[in-house]
Amino acid sequence: MTNREVELLAIGGGPANLALAVAIEELGVDGLAENTLVIERGHSIEWQRGLLLPWTKSQVAFAKDLVTLRNPRSEFTFLNYLRSVGRLDDFINMGSFTPYRVEISGYLSWVAQSLRKVQLQLGCECTSIAPVRDAAGTLTGWLTKLADGTTISSKYLVIGAGRDPYVPPTLAGLPAERLIHSTQYRYRVSELDKAGAHRIAVVGAAQSAAEMFRALQTDLPAGDVSWVMRSIGLRAYDTNKFTNELYYPSYIDKVFEARPEGREQILREMHLTNYSGVETDLLQELYTSMYLDKLAGVDRRRLVTMTDITGAREEGDEIVLELTDRRTDEVTELRRDLVLLGTGFVREMPAMVRDLAAAIGLDRIEVSRRYRLELNEQSDAACYLQGVNEATHGIADSLLSVLGNRAGDIAQDLLTRRAGTRVNGTHRATNGHLAAVPLSADGALHS
Repeated sequence: MTNREVELLAIGGGPANLALAVAIEELGVDGLAENTLVIERGHSIEWQRGLLLPWTKSQVAFAKDLVTLRNPRSEFTFLNYLRSVGRLDDFINMGSFTPYRVEISGYLSWVAQSLRKVQLQLGCECTSIAPVRDAAGTLTGWLTKLADGTTISSKYLVIGAGRDPYVPPTLAGLPAERLIHSTQYRYRVSELDKAGAHRIAVVGAAQSAAEMFRALQTDLPAGDVSWVMRSIGLRAYDTNKFTNELYYPSYIDKVFEARPEGREQILREMHLTNYSGVETDLLQELYTSMYLDKLAGVDRRRLVTMTDITGAREEGDEIVLELTDRRTDEVTELRRDLVLLGTGFVREMPAMVRDLAAAIGLDRIEVSRRYRLELNEQSDAACYLQGVNEATHGIADSLLSVLGNRAGDIAQDLLTRRAGTRVNGTHRATNGHLAAVPLSADGALHS
């Protein structure tokens, strides 16, 4: 069994860890960048693989790339990427702050290829992480096991692999070949007969469900699609200028330092700005296309609102969904061939993080302001969590908005630890608050 040793291992080759890789390279600290490894289970660097559709756009301004808000003079900015591929003039002429999703994906791939010191390894899937202790029982690092049976030892660990896809419990018992989560949409749908008269249910009422509903019109044009949602209808994102200020990196301190009741209110109200809506232009496009269907007498797409899926079973060669009308309590059946899930992600910490916490012996997952996992013991080792700290750092934590600044915070914390001596794991924020996330939380549907 091959055992590789690095100082810092970052799991996941998405925007979070690429931003960290850039920050570490730009800080120029002796030996750290050269001894940092980023691993990615995919065989290429892509952003939002499952919904990487040619017409989809980012909802975040181009300047909120991996580096600009931290270091606008960096060579790794999105604008420098456009210049390097000869598209800067064209992008400016488009007059839009929000790039297409394929542009963001291309930018991330360019950054990954442009790294000079930090190493990136593709096709490298993590299966487990275990704490490493010396003879005295002191935590000294981490042992990460890969799918091919090899291991990687590291003193520092950064987990940025994203959250686990959420499958509603009512649908969890259905055969896997009948369910397509939005994270799998592009690959799974491409395997189907495009001319087939597939009967499809789309579940959820937010952006990912809307994008799949829109995409099906061209991907499976002969399909019969019912879009099932609990809400009374579709609503647009709240993207006014005042709301957008809640996604400033500087707002993280206000969330983290808030008393529990205040933080709960912040998270509840911010939830409506990101998880419960659809981009305005897409809403207009959907309404227009469905109106044109009516003009043409076509009835292959419909919205089923205020409806709970209260049961699901496989019957013969079809799926039977039990639908309960939230207005009348009437129960009907919907027979489908496929169920597409625009249901977002599990709200609790990813299984990888929960398993590691259990192995360390933590009964709660607690993170510092600089995203370091609180170990509750003295240790030279450290573990950082990226993109999963919404409960303590705000809704922006899972988005592009704070990538550069968060990478800078983690890098600075790493440098402080490298320069210092062993410290107790229960580092606290300057106001004395310790941010905590329970090991389990509800996996409510984002809709």
